[in-house]
Amino acid sequence: MLRKSLISLLLLGASIPAFAAPGDMPSRLLEGRDLFALEVATDPQISPDGKTIAYVRRSGDIMTDRARSSIWLIDVASGQQTPIAAGSSGNASQPRWSPDGKRIAYVASEPGGKPQLFVRWMTDHATARVTGLPDAPDSITWSPDGRQIAYVMRVAGEGLKLGKAPDKPEGAQWAPPLEIIDRVDYRNDGGGYVQPGYDHTFIVPADGGAPRQISFGSYHDGGPLSFTPDGKAILFAAVRKPDWEQQIFDSEIYALDIASGAIRPLTNRVGPDRAPVVSPDGRLVAYLGYDDKRMAYETTELSIMNRDGSGSRTITAKLDRSIDKVQWAADGRSLYALYDREGINRVARISLDGTVTEVASGLAGGGLDRPYSGGDFTVSNNGAIAFTGGSPYRPADVSVVVGGRTRQVTRLNDNLLAAKTLGEVKELAVKAPDGRTVPAWLVTPPGYQPGTRVPMILEIHGGPATAYGPTFATDIQLYAAAGYAVLYTNPRGSTSYGEEFAQLIHHKYPGDDYGDLIAAVDAAIAAGVADPDNLFVTGGSGGGVLTSWIVGKTDRFKAAATQKPVINWISEALTMDNTLFTSRYWFEKKPWEDPMSYWNRSPLSLVGNVKTPTMVVVGSEDYRTPVSESEQYYAALQIQGVPTALVKVPGASHGGFTARPSQSAAKAAAILAWFDKYRTQSTR
Repeated sequence: MLRKSLISLLLLGASIPAFAAPGDMPSRLLEGRDLFALEVATDPQISPDGKTIAYVRRSGDIMTDRARSSIWLIDVASGQQTPIAAGSSGNASQPRWSPDGKRIAYVASEPGGKPQLFVRWMTDHATARVTGLPDAPDSITWSPDGRQIAYVMRVAGEGLKLGKAPDKPEGAQWAPPLEIIDRVDYRNDGGGYVQPGYDHTFIVPADGGAPRQISFGSYHDGGPLSFTPDGKAILFAAVRKPDWEQQIFDSEIYALDIASGAIRPLTNRVGPDRAPVVSPDGRLVAYLGYDDKRMAYETTELSIMNRDGSGSRTITAKLDRSIDKVQWAADGRSLYALYDREGINRVARISLDGTVTEVASGLAGGGLDRPYSGGDFTVSNNGAIAFTGGSPYRPADVSVVVGGRTRQVTRLNDNLLAAKTLGEVKELAVKAPDGRTVPAWLVTPPGYQPGTRVPMILEIHGGPATAYGPTFATDIQLYAAAGYAVLYTNPRGSTSYGEEFAQLIHHKYPGDDYGDLIAAVDAAIAAGVADPDNLFVTGGSGGGVLTSWIVGKTDRFKAAATQKPVINWISEALTMDNTLFTSRYWFEKKPWEDPMSYWNRSPLSLVGNVKTPTMVVVGSEDYRTPVSESEQYYAALQIQGVPTALVKVPGASHGGFTARPSQSAAKAAAILAWFDKYRTQSTR
């Protein structure tokens, strides 16, 4: 039976009686306004001596409705924190220690200005701006002698010109000039339409002076950058080939000679090689990549090669997990690597023969709205590890591993969340129809009484080559605070369970993953938690695809909210920002060569079956699963007479869908209000 207290919670916005507060006392439940107060730790950078950690601290600014980032220092021994960069007037990011640990370089913006490169002297507490750049520097990296800093920055250029408009009379008010596009990827989600120009590498004296551009050509350089120990060369990844726009997924590792500007490739396989890191003695180069077999997902492997590019070999083939980041140990005998296993990010020490020893676990990323796995780390010269770690009940904080012992050194949200009662997160045992294990977590509402059935929301992750994990998520906790159980899973196709599991949906997505999701719903019902008469479903991006697919396959859900979905693979393939991706990796042929394979996997093909009231949610500047996808689905539902609503998030991209706290809270509230419209009181 659904308790009256939970009905009151949803309809009246009151707290569950066990946690009710009198009068105008703050609620014990998580509320939308609390999103402004949450803070997240990212990009932890431990000093070479292991005594201090610099990290980026992100928080919400209620007056500007934006995330604000600042840089703080943590004394590892005492845990004492000190801010060093940015405040209410700007943002700071990318803290990077000089090789001797006496300075920190970082990027910060001043009011009304472009982000610039700054250096802080740790002993004197003095800070100097060392650049006056027309655009933001990225991938900042110190030279080994500490005298220079390298970075990547966009250099403006001129686009294709076709013809010429008539001469405009002085003072005339004419229309803007024509926009001429000739790039393959001509717009980027979160960045808008691509302006003419290329990303190139620069160096600047660390104590100030004129920057010098050291790479040129009609190509984009990509970070991270890595100096050789003698400081004479920089390694980076790029696609420097005549047909680079058509081979954008085939990057190589390049070595750039700083004195002459000569650039030569060190790798030559077909596939994305990236993130080179030179060993401390300069003999070896570690890098990430794989042989591109045109699969929907392939495991990113860690390889090492000689400094000249010879002798390349993969050392993580037996791990069967993608490596996301790598750093050499100070002695050059092993590497530290970040990877995701079973929805949890971990750091391992990997020897040159491929032996893997886990040294940190429970990492958490910088996202807040949904429980994606993630995290970051760095290692000092003496082997101390700083990383971002979290739990289902706390966003990412900074932790440190010293002498094999892990210690949390920040507690950014304890003051806020100690006064909140959150939904309890537990693993749920699920078996798919073919007997495979489906990883799943079930969240019960605050104050939940075991044996009581409550309405349940199935929340589906995007990607689909991503993974959820046991991490904090505001959407999940806001749904739980409203009296819903929340089920989230990693169906087949999810990462962190090995390449074979991720490739089960190759060229058949959506498909068998539907069975995994329905099996998880049945397991939540069998556990005595989910009310089978009050089931709801939502998900974003790839989760939006599966939400739309589910309501075309079954009527068992009372209502649905599909967020930024793809509903027509042909139109998506021809309008998304990564122009070459969908037709190259998710289908065997191009849309005009085999249109039925695209149609048969499009949720739009099932819209004639839909009876479930379905809300459609999308960012108004989404270029990944473009707005037209959501608008098509909304129109189709209207034509079918299915109850629907189209909700647009103004100014939001695909990746920045919930970047502004008010919009994140409002989006969750809109979904809850839609579900509340169709929820009924259980008679079970």
